[in-house]
Amino acid sequence: MREAALLLASSVLVCLLLSSSQAARQGQDMRCGACRALVDEMEWAISQVDPKKMIQTGSFRINPDGSQSIREVPLARSEGNLLEMMETVCERMEDYGEHTDTATNRKSYIRVKSRSGEAMDLSEATLDSRVTSSLKFACETIVEQHEDEIIEFFAHETDNVKDKLCSKRTDLCDHALTMHHDEL
Repeated sequence: MREAALLLASSVLVCLLLSSSQAARQGQDMRCGACRALVDEMEWAISQVDPKKMIQTGSFRINPDGSQSIREVPLARSEGNLLEMMETVCERMEDYGEHTDTATNRKSYIRVKSRSGEAMDLSEATLDSRVTSSLKFACETIVEQHEDEIIEFFAHETDNVKDKLCSKRTDLCDHALTMHHDEL
């Protein structure tokens, strides 16, 4: 009888550990997916700004020699514009659905609403308001905790921002090397 109770207790413990590890993995998948979706949305918003528009940055004070320390930067990648974009980017997480990889059982998040109004193939996506609200919350947390890194990357980097920001800088995606890398 004692051996049966011990076996039952150890089985329950193993099940709890497995479910705990699965929950942690799902949380990581959510944070990673939110980061990757955030990068997609920021890159899209930046691409919608006229590249010819410039903004003056720097100090408007006049130096002792009569010059000013003003420089022009593209509006799309200016700090002020990026901050403005970051205020609303997480609202677009409602346009994403959950996709489960059948081979690895890992979750990723894909856009389910077209920006242009075209019909999209939703056969591989699960639409769930709990998932989108969790994705939005994860996005808001990332923006709050990594605001400086996000601005730094989008102000200066243009290549492979998803991996650099979500994997290397913030460690939100430790499994990014095995994930499908989509292109804009």
